[in-house]
Amino acid sequence: MNSNAQKLKPVTKVESVIIDYNDSKVKANKLTVHSEIPMGIERAWDNVKTPALLEFVAKGMIKFKFADGDFPKQWEVGQTYGFKTLVFGIIPFGGIHYLLVDKIDNSNYTLSTKEWDNGAKVWNHLITMRKLGDDNIYYEDSITIYAGTMTEFITSFAKQFYKYRQQRWQIVAEKNLKFGE
Repeated sequence: MNSNAQKLKPVTKVESVIIDYNDSKVKANKLTVHSEIPMGIERAWDNVKTPALLEFVAKGMIKFKFADGDFPKQWEVGQTYGFKTLVFGIIPFGGIHYLLVDKIDNSNYTLSTKEWDNGAKVWNHLITMRKLGDDNIYYEDSITIYAGTMTEFITSFAKQFYKYRQQRWQIVAEKNLKFGE
């Protein structure tokens, strides 16, 4: 594999962390997945702020069905969105998945959500982007997952899902796609 292709391949790391959940300290996992994406940071950042990008990068592995109508054009800080998740487009998992947009930091290219459902009690997601050059960015998904006895299973699935998402990001870059218009 050439060095450029190696840089574009997602790198993963899972570590055990202790978090607060319902006034208790619990063992959770922190999953980090990062890669380089050959795309300008402003185009990538505009895409990150859209549910349409989420649908595209998850397509084929997870399908989302909004509980209340359609996805909005842009994520809004302070809003909680509910949707059903269908693994491989057909297998329901976790009941209604809730996503609270906690922070969108346009200056530092970070977006954070607090998420939960019947399977994953905690699914806190932080997206971080950093400019590497004119047309390259460092992209990282960092997810803290707590699901009781299902934590390891859900983390394992999440690891594959986020690697897949970042591979789909390469298609976004290659085709210079723009979402949310």
